[in-house]
Amino acid sequence: MTTGRPDAVVVGAGVIGAAVALELARTGRQVVVVDKAGAVGHGSTSASSAIIRFNYSTFDGVATAWEAQHLWTSWPDHLRLTGRRPLAAFHRTGAVLLDSPAVTPSGVTALFDRAGVRYERWDAPTLRRRLPGIDPGRYWPPKPVDDDAFFDAPTGELGALVTPDAGFVDDPQLAAQNLADAAGELGASFLFHHTVVAVDRHADRVAGIRLADGTRIATPVVVNAAGPWSGGLNRLSGVGSDFTIGVRPLREEVHQVVAPSGHTTGPGLGPVVADLDLGTYLRAASGGHLLVGGTEPPCDLPEWIDDPDEADPRPTAHRFRTQVTRAARRFPEIGVPNRPLGVAGVYDAADDWTPIYDRTALDGYYVAMGTSGNQFKNAPLVGRYLATLIDLVEAGHDHDGDPVRYRCEHTGNVVDLGAFSRRRPARAGSARTVMG
Repeated sequence: MTTGRPDAVVVGAGVIGAAVALELARTGRQVVVVDKAGAVGHGSTSASSAIIRFNYSTFDGVATAWEAQHLWTSWPDHLRLTGRRPLAAFHRTGAVLLDSPAVTPSGVTALFDRAGVRYERWDAPTLRRRLPGIDPGRYWPPKPVDDDAFFDAPTGELGALVTPDAGFVDDPQLAAQNLADAAGELGASFLFHHTVVAVDRHADRVAGIRLADGTRIATPVVVNAAGPWSGGLNRLSGVGSDFTIGVRPLREEVHQVVAPSGHTTGPGLGPVVADLDLGTYLRAASGGHLLVGGTEPPCDLPEWIDDPDEADPRPTAHRFRTQVTRAARRFPEIGVPNRPLGVAGVYDAADDWTPIYDRTALDGYYVAMGTSGNQFKNAPLVGRYLATLIDLVEAGHDHDGDPVRYRCEHTGNVVDLGAFSRRRPARAGSARTVMG
């Protein structure tokens, strides 16, 4: 069976795919979104901590996150939805990046200065005053919690780099649904419970996709926004041989614990805390809780998987104890319950933890991949990146030879989309962790 011929098919209905669909629809294209799950945002998006921060290791990463924050703070205006409906909300709590040898504060602040990001420096006494209950001790490097050295005395005290305009989005899945609703109002359609089993091509151009039920959707443009399934879709499409950056599915866990009484600012929401010194991060959650995750310290073996469908969605006692014990080392009032509570998801992790937003060697086939773990915050802008890239490349622009430069509407920064090229060299200065 063959369906009508949309102008573009987006594979993946997570927050990235929904954002791409919206911006393609805003260019006047008829868009179809296909996802194997049963609803918008049911994959990696639903397991996201949805943190909005700006510290990346490149200017283009910082500038992207800073511009995207302006879209979150004006979410209803960005969506332009008609009628009343529930909307995700951005909570501006600020973010505290504790010092560590892994991140040079002067290097980060130089990027912030260039991009226009506001920041402050806090010393250890300020940390104690502004974050009651914190232990500002220096424990570097991160260690396994079963290592006797984990509980060694600190070797000094830390300061922190603080960005007051950071925060988090309270419901990542709802945010994806909001984007999908906005796309739907412009005519985009969503097909759920459908798996792509083939990508058709004519000569060196994409011609459509085939679904498991036998349906063929002819289209001149396909966008791979399939999250941890993106690598598999590329293999179906026969693309990837010219990629210098690979992606792999990585199972990750985010845990939930009761927040200590001192971790509050304003209405019960403390700042996001990124603690590379111990290898953890935390942010406020509803009901007086904290979400606690990891920053991929070298002492923790990554849980790479071959098939995202085989990943266990339940948090494990070992990972829970590891991450929550680290958080409790930093905030001793945090308790470590015996029963793990949280979620497990699968990241689509790029080799250097920088995403790939690019065309491919197959004309008409584009990728928004390697995004999981640190790109939720950028999704609204990523949609605009892909729509701009597709418009120009389909009109004949040579993005490989002359990378597209995108001027940000709110901040005025100019982002070189070549920074997200599939062919970029692996940078020696890359964080090579979820911090990007």
